[in-house]
Amino acid sequence: MINLSNLRFAWQKEAIIDISSLNVKKGQHLFIQGPSGSGKSTLLNLLGGVLTPQSGDIEILGQQLDELSASQKDSFRANHIGFIFQQFNLIPYLSVIDNITLPCTFSAPRKAKALKRSGSLEKEATRLLAALGLDDADLLKRSVNELSVGQQQRVAAARAMLGSPEIIIADEPTSALDNDHRQAFIKILFEECQKEEITLIFVSHDSTLKDNFTHQVNLQDINQVAIKETL
Repeated sequence: MINLSNLRFAWQKEAIIDISSLNVKKGQHLFIQGPSGSGKSTLLNLLGGVLTPQSGDIEILGQQLDELSASQKDSFRANHIGFIFQQFNLIPYLSVIDNITLPCTFSAPRKAKALKRSGSLEKEATRLLAALGLDDADLLKRSVNELSVGQQQRVAAARAMLGSPEIIIADEPTSALDNDHRQAFIKILFEECQKEEITLIFVSHDSTLKDNFTHQVNLQDINQVAIKETL
């Protein structure tokens, strides 16, 4: 599903990522742990084609990302990858429902899968929100600015899951949740991924979460830059 080899990325000549190899199989749930500043978000942006490495290969779903133009990367990302951003990246002038269904504006395949699942995009968004513990019907029409941080985080998760992309990339997705909501969030995320055999890349500095995952990687163990910086 995901194959990285000899991946190197530097920002303003300062090396951030130097990974010789990382392979993720279809349907695998991978927990990537690392402290702040270790390159976690940079790695996720490389996987999503948002950043381009100086050298090395990134192959996702059999596609080499460096063979795609910028617009093709945008389409590939919209069709195949759901992002749960650390800063949420919700659109403030859109309602909750419009934020959740936004990926289907850019991806016909994800729209088709959402419609097949629930019959309408609004029903599928409502189903996902209810599963995530937000079952207030009035919530869908509100502006996201009216929501608490924890509610916004769950809206961002529902947006990523809508239309069952083959890969979900989650960057510190539980940072605004208490322990009960954190465990409930991971449970529904796993359930949704297992139903559609979605590959999950879950990144966090919170080591208490790793026991939920059968596959775990410490970024400092595979990123040569991080290892050097901690010596």
